[in-house]
Amino acid sequence: MLTIGWKEWCSLKKLGIEKIKAKIDTGAKTSSLHAFNMREYTERGTPYLAFDVHPLQKDEKTVVHCACPLSDRRYVRTSCGHRELRNVIRTPLTLGGKTWEIELTLNNRDKMGFRMLLGREALSGKAVVNCREAFLLQTITFLL
Repeated sequence: MLTIGWKEWCSLKKLGIEKIKAKIDTGAKTSSLHAFNMREYTERGTPYLAFDVHPLQKDEKTVVHCACPLSDRRYVRTSCGHRELRNVIRTPLTLGGKTWEIELTLNNRDKMGFRMLLGREALSGKAVVNCREAFLLQTITFLL
């Protein structure tokens, strides 16, 4: 089992996101990814979702164009207590050299401090959180 800090670098390689900083939030049931320009389409009878991601906070120039099957739509309670209908996808997450599939709700997180939030469902049985530490798994340096 991994021991992780309250924030960690991870990858969503199937979406083309090599590195993204995630806040670990055990108070949140589901995980969330910053997404905008969401467009639904059908491919061979399967609903897909195309969307864009700014993977780096405070960097609107870097855009990753993503597309994957739409897994579900469900209501999520926001941090403000409101119910919001969100698109849900399933994708592999790589964290600390380990990879497993997680569910992500998609919403615009421009005003939030992190582009990605990892909730307790994604971490269950995979990681424990040391809330006093950050970046326990690795440090990624960006050349900007």
